[in-house]
Formats: sequence, structure tokens, C-alpha cells
Amino acid sequence: MRLLLDQGLPRSAAKLLREEGIDTVHVSEIGYSTADDAAILQKGREEERIVITFDADFHALLALSRATTPSVIRIRIEGLYGKKAAGLIQQVLARCAEDLAQGAVVTVQPNRIRVRRLPLLS
Repeated sequence: MRLLLDQGLPRSAAKLLREEGIDTVHVSEIGYSTADDAAILQKGREEERIVITFDADFHALLALSRATTPSVIRIRIEGLYGKKAAGLIQQVLARCAEDLAQGAVVTVQPNRIRVRRLPLLS
């Protein structure tokens, strides 16, 4: 799997995930630190990367456009730094791999993971 980490996630998580053999880039590493959400989604789509974010706007943009890619993981847990973020991402990837490969939005909360397949329909 290929990942694109949004600005709110620690850059160190991208490095740790790469060390585990997961193709991961952080938006700050590719000049997208100030890019808007639509541009980040498009980059994820073009590079076939799963976008990982804290931002709810990504889910809304996917719903409005009825897009089928890219998959997005929204983390709703505060205080995640380097190792904890990387470990959580690895757990979500393992648990939701099939859904993510086919196009999905995943919301991660402290005691729950919710998966919805793309396109998101009202």
C-alpha cells in the first residue's frame, strides 16, 4: 500500500512507516504543506495513495464528488505522535486492507473503526 500523510500527522510517522516497508510520503516532503484538501486528494488519486488525515473535509469532498478514489483514513484520536501514529496506521491498514484497496473511507476513533465504501452516497 502507498500512503500520503496530511499535514496534521507527524512527519516522523512517515519515516517510521517507510522503515517498515510501507511506501509513505508526508505532504511536507513533496511541497504540499499548504495545498488545499482537493489538491491533496488529487495527488493521492494520481499516485494511487491512501490519504491519511485528521480532517473531516476529505470525506465531505469525496461525498460531494461521488469519487471512487482515493481511499481516505480519518483519524479522530488526539495526541498521536511518531510511533503511536505509525503503529495505529499499521493496525488500520491490516484490519481494513481489502476495503482500502477497493476504495473506502475509514474513520478511526479510540474504540471504533468505521468503514464506508466509495462512492459515498447520501
